[in-house]
Amino acid sequence: MRLTTKGRFAVTAMIDVAMHNGEGPVTLAGVADRQKISLSYLEQLFGKLRRSGLVDSVRGPGGGYNLARPATSVSVADIITAVDEPIDATKCGGKENCQDDKRCMTHELWANLNTHIFAFLSSVTLEQLVRQQDKQEVAVLQDHRLPGKKPEPAAVV
Repeated sequence: MRLTTKGRFAVTAMIDVAMHNGEGPVTLAGVADRQKISLSYLEQLFGKLRRSGLVDSVRGPGGGYNLARPATSVSVADIITAVDEPIDATKCGGKENCQDDKRCMTHELWANLNTHIFAFLSSVTLEQLVRQQDKQEVAVLQDHRLPGKKPEPAAVV
């Protein structure tokens, strides 16, 4: 499986929206600025995320995007599939025509890997990713406050 920029940016942007959930609609310009993602690219991604029912849009001044569902019910797999990101490690795209129009010797291996990857991504929620961000931010702040201690990168939990 190869996760492209599209999937990575979609997950990152959704974490950003979830982190600001409850503060009113989040503008794509704000997400673009905070996450260093092209605004026009975000507009394309959020069109797909909206059509998939993951975000709601609010038009007009003060408009932007809100989560359409609770962060506890949005999985990474939901986000990635919403932006048309294939989760497929097979060479043939699951068509079993890997080698000379026949199934290759390792097709089952890669198909099983797809199943495990999808199950894992389905088990990780947006809420979990937001909580990880909160822990990292607190750890960095604490490191900066300790006298004589150099800040270290926060561990991913």
